Amino acid sequence: MCIFCKIVAGEIPANKVYEDENTLAFLDIKPVNPGHTLVIPKKHYQNLEKIPEQELSFLILMVKKIGAQLKDKLKVEGYAISANNDLVAGQIVPHLHFHIIPRHEGDGHEPWSRREYAPGEAEEILKKLKG
Repeated sequence: MCIFCKIVAGEIPANKVYEDENTLAFLDIKPVNPGHTLVIPKKHYQNLEKIPEQELSFLILMVKKIGAQLKDKLKVEGYAISANNDLVAGQIVPHLHFHIIPRHEGDGHEPWSRREYAPGEAEEILKKLKG
């Protein structure tokens, strides 16, 4: 049983922000900024491709609700939403989850590095995605 499933089962304590029959939102134990919240489905799904669309709908509505709550209650200027999908993408806990990270002007957190496409690279990627 993964650590998030143990939190859902009540075997491990968590600072719960919100809970309903399908989803759970709780504070990240190592936040990027105060208020950093994780939103998970209560059922175990390893990644985004595994969750049924109806349950994903419940999950993303919870992300929206918690994001609005962060703005309203904590007066954050905005927030980043992130989901690391699979180990290679940085997913540490193999249970689908979204990070909602409060952001403030000048907080020093960059979302990711960027680069330019090499000549012809974008066209080649498009061929593969559309083919």
